Amino acid sequence: MNLTTIRFPVPAISSILHRITGVILFFAVPILLWMLQKSLTPAGFAELQKMFTHSFLWQFIIWAITTAVTYHVIAGVRHLLMDLGIGESLEGGRRGAWLVIILSVIAAALLGVWVWA
Repeated sequence: MNLTTIRFPVPAISSILHRITGVILFFAVPILLWMLQKSLTPAGFAELQKMFTHSFLWQFIIWAITTAVTYHVIAGVRHLLMDLGIGESLEGGRRGAWLVIILSVIAAALLGVWVWA
């Protein structure tokens, strides 16, 4: 078995990415809760603002979390539509998976512009 020759179908890749973003969001919750707690005081809010404007690492963390949320929501909506019987066929599954990936790439680029502009 040669693992370099295995090609996953697009719906499998989309599903795996949906699971990965779920794990990322699980680990992002403590960071988000810490940021929420910190932002409740004026001094903490100012500190967070300074962190997010001067630190590439924190900007990247915010971009990664918002990108994970966006992908997870888009893929989740696709799954909900499939539960309603929309896109359940093989071709519908492929098209839906491609649509999820394309919309997520566009969203990631727009979120990057938003974070770093």
